[in-house]
Amino acid sequence: MPDGGHLPDRSDQTSCGTGTGLKLRILATSDMHMHLLPHDYLADRPCDRFGLARTADMIQRLRAEGRQCLLLDNGDFLQGAPMGDVVARRGGKGAAHPAIAAMNALRYDAAALGNHDFNFGLTFLRRTVAQARFPVLAANLTMARGRNFARYCLLDRILQDEAGQDHRLRIGVIGFLPPKTEEWDQDLRPVMRSHDIIRTAQRLLPRLKAEGADLIVALAHSGIGSPEPHPGMEHAATALAALPEIDVVIAGHTHEVFPGPGWQDRPGTDALRGTLMGKPAVMPGYGGSHLGVIDLDLRIGAQGPVIQDFAVSCRRVDAGTPSLPLVSRPVAEAHRATRHQLGARIGRSATPLGSHFAVIGHDAGLRLVNMAQRWHVRRRLQGTSLADLPVLSASAPYRAGGRGGPGAYTDVPAGRLALRHLADLYTYPNRITAIRITGAKLRDWLERSASLFARITPKAQDAPLLDPRFPAYNFDVIDGVEWRIDLSQPARFHPQGGLADPDAHRIRDLCWRGRPVGDADAFVLATNSYRLASCGLFSPLVDENEVVLDRDALSLDVLRRYVRVRRDVAVPHRPNWRFAPMPGTTVLFPTAPVAVTRPLPVPMEHAGMDADGFALMRLSL
Repeated sequence: MPDGGHLPDRSDQTSCGTGTGLKLRILATSDMHMHLLPHDYLADRPCDRFGLARTADMIQRLRAEGRQCLLLDNGDFLQGAPMGDVVARRGGKGAAHPAIAAMNALRYDAAALGNHDFNFGLTFLRRTVAQARFPVLAANLTMARGRNFARYCLLDRILQDEAGQDHRLRIGVIGFLPPKTEEWDQDLRPVMRSHDIIRTAQRLLPRLKAEGADLIVALAHSGIGSPEPHPGMEHAATALAALPEIDVVIAGHTHEVFPGPGWQDRPGTDALRGTLMGKPAVMPGYGGSHLGVIDLDLRIGAQGPVIQDFAVSCRRVDAGTPSLPLVSRPVAEAHRATRHQLGARIGRSATPLGSHFAVIGHDAGLRLVNMAQRWHVRRRLQGTSLADLPVLSASAPYRAGGRGGPGAYTDVPAGRLALRHLADLYTYPNRITAIRITGAKLRDWLERSASLFARITPKAQDAPLLDPRFPAYNFDVIDGVEWRIDLSQPARFHPQGGLADPDAHRIRDLCWRGRPVGDADAFVLATNSYRLASCGLFSPLVDENEVVLDRDALSLDVLRRYVRVRRDVAVPHRPNWRFAPMPGTTVLFPTAPVAVTRPLPVPMEHAGMDADGFALMRLSL
């Protein structure tokens, strides 16, 4: 079985025959991102929002209710929390990887790979998944060298009907990751290719059926998206559900919760019933925050089992849920090592570093990252033909609320800086890159970032400031220039990256050292390797520019070296950008509740709380 693998022996199974209904429960996690224990390593304190050890308690309780259960994971389980970085530095050698050890202990039946599972390299990934006692799947991935990962698996299970008669059910599970995963992590480009999800499914699903699959579950590390397929679509779960062979879909990648509020009136979705194109489907949040539960009632028909009824829910893991020792024990050593390494002292900061007000231009931690990137690139360009060009730096607030919740903000007090504080400022394993860029492209880069904001009507009162479709981690702030953002104008770019309105211009008064920036002016822009991906959000602004520094040092290592060299750092209080004035206009934006108790960078007032636990701040423009 070169495509599937992991095919169990069927010799002692009972064949399906006539009989009454059968019950199957599918439990699903997704986007665990190494949140194995309920601990916030960046703040070094317990956390009640995440952790597979907490989710495990719900898994075991639902298993105990009597239905035959499958436990599946939908990818991105190896990278995200600092424990993943600490373990990756060992190169996959030595003790079992804690994520795999925990999943083995919970007896997962299958898992799909996500794009972030490749962040530490292919060698590390192969060593790690070799420890799994369950199939690890990637149907739309082909390797230039070495074996492909399993594309799908077939799981044989015995289900008992109401009369006590046993029936064999053969369940096909197929896994998909985002197309062009290798474009986001360009070290992978020479060794692998990830392909279109729908075309791959159309090719492989008939094989699964031919090999006896009675039921097919798609693990789609992919957002929900449109029911209309198009080549290379990143968010393909709905289009995948439209394929006739698919019975159940597990979605992920975007860290959202489905079924749930916010999905009404989306094409192909039923937010109450929990379906995509009429098929039962679930997306279980992020970091073990939720558990997807799909209960199937099956009837044995002339052509085999068919779904007669189903119930779908995405169950939040409640605060106070205990950690299950079954998971916490195999993770304990890695937990201790992570806390120890992150406690290493690096330097001091004279400035508090918080992202609570990043979306209105005040984020000292973001500016410190940009200062470090500019310092590194200047050093690397010494003695080159580009040494005399102005060096700018772009970075985004990676922890600024959003789907991470009201606790997902950087909050580092002035004083001692440990490694965990720097990891809080820069959470991804990106590398420093730099491009030569014109003033015209620089302005469009800022226009792309300014799509974070909703259009505001002059004199509006308490208008929402942010476009909820635009995550803050795509809001690049460029250090070394200054500008204003005119919110009365429409966004020039769509949240997904395409040009929305060629006549729209929100960026005003773009200056370098007090002088207006011309379209032909030349700069060097320090950024990260993710921004240079050809399928990335900023790719149209990168493609035509000369790359002058390609995938250099890890961004977090650059930040650490910069602070160590300086020992004591102070970040200027003056912001890089401001909103253009709109007299008589007020807007609301969300932030962490703790921000209300901190010194406010500009006059604003607390305007209550929203349904997700964020504090709402009222700002006069």
